[in-house]
Amino acid sequence: MRIAIGCELSYALPADTPLIAMLTVHHSRAPQLERPDWVVTTPAVPIESYRDVFGNWCCRLVAPAGAFTLGTDSVIRDHGAPDPVDWSAGQHEVADLPAETLQFLLGSRYCETDRLSEEAWRLFAGTPPGWARVQAICDFVHNHVTFGYEHSRATRTAAETYAEGRGVCRDFTHLAVTFCRCMNIPARYCTGYVSDIGQPPPYGPMDFAAWMEVWLGGRWRVFDPRNNSPRIGRILIAQGRDAADVPLTHTFGPNALTGFRVWTDQIPD
Repeated sequence: MRIAIGCELSYALPADTPLIAMLTVHHSRAPQLERPDWVVTTPAVPIESYRDVFGNWCCRLVAPAGAFTLGTDSVIRDHGAPDPVDWSAGQHEVADLPAETLQFLLGSRYCETDRLSEEAWRLFAGTPPGWARVQAICDFVHNHVTFGYEHSRATRTAAETYAEGRGVCRDFTHLAVTFCRCMNIPARYCTGYVSDIGQPPPYGPMDFAAWMEVWLGGRWRVFDPRNNSPRIGRILIAQGRDAADVPLTHTFGPNALTGFRVWTDQIPD
């Protein structure tokens, strides 16, 4: 299937402001793009692109004072199947994990493994290791946390999400990532597009989404504690230890977000 994807972010800036944007599709999905999803700005400014330490594609620019807009627009081809499920995917002993996965066992800015380790073992030690254990973690987080944009707080950590029982998709993901790491399962934070394709209406306003990938059965597997069900049209933008590694935009100065649109819509072949 073909999916139109893109975003538009508008700012009011009191002065020229350096900015890093992470809005383009991850390199693992780039071959499916029908045209490059380059970042375009109004007014036009020079853009320097680079890869960060996780391999994510970043755009560096200086936004001029006043009204400024940046965004992307493209069409991507997708297989149209829901996220794969494999109950046979097993959990690895820590000694057998590939070296590149080990950083995703450690605590990070929003994922305090030290504060939640004892609770994670209390809750999940009795679950079968592997896919079933990760699904039990997602089930718990999905049922424990109440979703609502009114609950959004940029500084909320996994331990605070667990204590408060509310948040947005990044909070669901941080808590599930932390529980997985506490149970010696490498888990990394992902951000990107998740469509409503195949879901019953009504549909809310589209937004970027957060989910996680965990290392089971020799490769990374997708889990989504917020939606807690396989979805069609999941398109990765960036991945890291937690949300601190993958902000959509990072501005180095005062700014006001004046407009925000995201779209991911199935279109005819």
